[in-house]
Amino acid sequence: MLKLKDKCVNLILSQNFIPSWWGLFVNPYFIARKGLYQAIAGLGSYIQGKTLDIGCGQKPYQNLCKASEYIGLELDTPENRQFKKADYYYDGQHFPFKEASMDSVVAHQVFEHVFHPNLFLREIHRVLKLNGTLMLSVPFVWDEHEQPYDFARYSSFALITLLKEHGFEIIAFKKSVDNLAIIFQLINAYLYKKLFTHNGYWNQLVCLLLMAPITFIGILAGKLLPSNPDLYLDNIVVAKKKN
Repeated sequence: MLKLKDKCVNLILSQNFIPSWWGLFVNPYFIARKGLYQAIAGLGSYIQGKTLDIGCGQKPYQNLCKASEYIGLELDTPENRQFKKADYYYDGQHFPFKEASMDSVVAHQVFEHVFHPNLFLREIHRVLKLNGTLMLSVPFVWDEHEQPYDFARYSSFALITLLKEHGFEIIAFKKSVDNLAIIFQLINAYLYKKLFTHNGYWNQLVCLLLMAPITFIGILAGKLLPSNPDLYLDNIVVAKKKN
């Protein structure tokens, strides 16, 4: 019975970042995570060679790129050392790698948690080889999360300007969930904060009976009604180090 329970938990956890169709019933952030996954997958071919994943977590998007070597980096905290799949840890300022040692760098849903973005981008620029590639994803419309370490939201114009100022050339840009589905995802985000408890069974019941129908209606509305590229969930940008 315990093994069956563990399998169910692992199956549900697998839907957190790479949701399949049935993740709609167990993932309150299905619309957001599905949109982000599809955007990263669509740009994954840009990421090749020796690749550094900053704030790697569980490395959920590793298989979406063509890296010959994939290195995970996390802040050096007891929690990260226990729960994250990092290969290296750092002090939050300087990456423990030599100059021009990486072909690619990715940083997914990390930049909003960086209080000193200029230092962060300078370090990325330092470790990348000339013409090396950076993929950066960051929320535009989202609630405060991972408090108190949620410091910023970036428009597409802000990201483009910042990257150009730090010696990068933009080569691709996507906005995830730029349609009416965004409203339904935000409703579910509100419900998650208000209704979820420490009881996993209750949470799954809420997700199945309340959030899943909202998610389904949101997906349908997003497909039937016009998109709005000025209102969206996430920025996903690919840039090249040009100098």
